[in-house]
Amino acid sequence: MKQFYETYEDNEKLSTLSREIGWSNNILILVGAKTDEAREFYLTLTAKNNYSARELERQIDSMLFERTMISNKKNKLLVAKNNALSVLRDNYTLEFLAIPGEHKEMELRKAIVSNLKRFILEFGKDFSFVGEEYKLQVGNTDFFVDLLFFNRELSCLVAIDLKTGKFKPGHLGQLEFYLEALDRDVKKPSENPSVGLILS
Repeated sequence: MKQFYETYEDNEKLSTLSREIGWSNNILILVGAKTDEAREFYLTLTAKNNYSARELERQIDSMLFERTMISNKKNKLLVAKNNALSVLRDNYTLEFLAIPGEHKEMELRKAIVSNLKRFILEFGKDFSFVGEEYKLQVGNTDFFVDLLFFNRELSCLVAIDLKTGKFKPGHLGQLEFYLEALDRDVKKPSENPSVGLILS
């Protein structure tokens, strides 16, 4: 209690945020977050997403704050144009998939779908699952997006293309092709243009 008081006594913003979540989550943040910026991040995230102590502990242990800060620095120009895109990060921790180091794209996709709840919690609560191997028809040819989600905060479709091995420029071209097809044939007029992620 003394440490809690000393940490928040001179910071009205954090003090107010700390009242919005339960005591167990406050203790996890007090112990796991070392800076006021990190504490504010986890306090806000926990209140917004209504995290259980177990889920908050997993996010702290996987260094969600640090990964988000790295992603935001790398993507600062993109985020500056659309602040909502800060919900996307460069790194995600998917240890719960429990797949071997050497795996095929199909194995990765099946592991994600089998652990969909945990996958969405890692990505953020505003993601909704639309489909697996989502079919797009371009001309007379069928193409398949590995995973398709909708993000409520971004108000757009999010295509996830799964890859194993090293990144190749052709992967980005394929994803852009999918996004064009989604915007042309699937996106509703009220939605923002689709975004994509290559997950490897």
